[in-house]
Amino acid sequence: MAAPVGPQFLRLLRGVAPWRSSILHCENIALSLFLRSLRKLPLRAFCTNTRGVHTAPARILFRLRPLPILFATGGGYVGYRQYEKSRERELERLGLEIPPKVAGHWEVALYKSVPTRLLSRAWGRLNQVELPHWLRRPVYSLYIWTFGVNMKEAAVEDLHHYRNLSEFFRRKLKPQARPVCGLHSVISPSDGKILNFGQVKNCEVEQVKGLTYSLESFLGPRAALEDLPFPPAAPCGSFRNQLVTREGNELYHCVIYLAPGDYHCFHSPTDWTVAHRRHFPGSLMSVNPGVARWIKELFCHNERVVLTGDWKHGFFSLTAVGATNVGSIRIYFDRDLHTNSPRYSKGSYNDFSFVTHANKEGVPMRKGEHLGEFNLGSTIVLIFEAPKDFNFKLKAGQKIRFGEALGSL
Repeated sequence: MAAPVGPQFLRLLRGVAPWRSSILHCENIALSLFLRSLRKLPLRAFCTNTRGVHTAPARILFRLRPLPILFATGGGYVGYRQYEKSRERELERLGLEIPPKVAGHWEVALYKSVPTRLLSRAWGRLNQVELPHWLRRPVYSLYIWTFGVNMKEAAVEDLHHYRNLSEFFRRKLKPQARPVCGLHSVISPSDGKILNFGQVKNCEVEQVKGLTYSLESFLGPRAALEDLPFPPAAPCGSFRNQLVTREGNELYHCVIYLAPGDYHCFHSPTDWTVAHRRHFPGSLMSVNPGVARWIKELFCHNERVVLTGDWKHGFFSLTAVGATNVGSIRIYFDRDLHTNSPRYSKGSYNDFSFVTHANKEGVPMRKGEHLGEFNLGSTIVLIFEAPKDFNFKLKAGQKIRFGEALGSL
């Protein structure tokens, strides 16, 4: 049985309680003062037996935010890139050749891991949203000012006419804005900038100066006119022989880059017959000249539509290459074509033949005739067969417009 608590013991407890609570209050005040002084400490190094350990003040750690760090890192990278570009321009001015800096495998893999296909589909949906009537002029005027669009050439100059960005991108030109050259056999199919041109050597096409890609990787195995299984990949020499149909002819190529401010439709570059279409679902990396100098075989990675057929000198092909925010490539006479569709996986391709039992030749195209359109800017690659005396009327890097001469015999 417990001993009873006496009155003297109770008086002792009442005396201790206030004393104990005052001690706890003093401890709290001391701890608070210590933490305040810790925040005011400068950067110090605490020495141990092995190495110095640096600690930042607590107040600096509390102020760190991911968004400012991201902006600072991105701004630093952009500044570094601008410095590199200015240095390259200075070397070009001095007439010195700049060796291309090719991206490594990990850099290409990292770039391809970005969901550019999904982002391009989202951008396409956004472009189709109808803008309010009062907002159209400010939005389109900003785009015109940014990319240097010449609206005087547009069939409809009134900006309020275009209900959404997609219609504005795909605007048509006035009938006489682009006269088609009748003196030369091959004309430019679009507005743009000439990235490269010349003769195909060793079954490799020059993407930019110093960087090449395989012709067979770009076009895929040679398609027969019938819907038959393709033969296994052939060696380089025999693949060239599959394309060159006439003795003494050579293969030529021309690459045209369409900037966002350019006219986005493309036309037939010559009189020819389209027999086959091959669609390569792929990545949608940027194809601007800077990236083309950085990523080897860029056009082989990206989604593209290859049209092949024949002209008066033999094999002829036109390839529309997609890019970031250019998931939509449209061929006017091909209603079965659906680009940047989630039902198609990367690394594959699908074929369609325009040669049928009712149509033994394919789709005839006249020089300058409307062929297709992009939903922003991208790239056109021409690869064709011609006699050895075919001459290009071009300079690398020059601006060109649809209808102007590319070359002739």
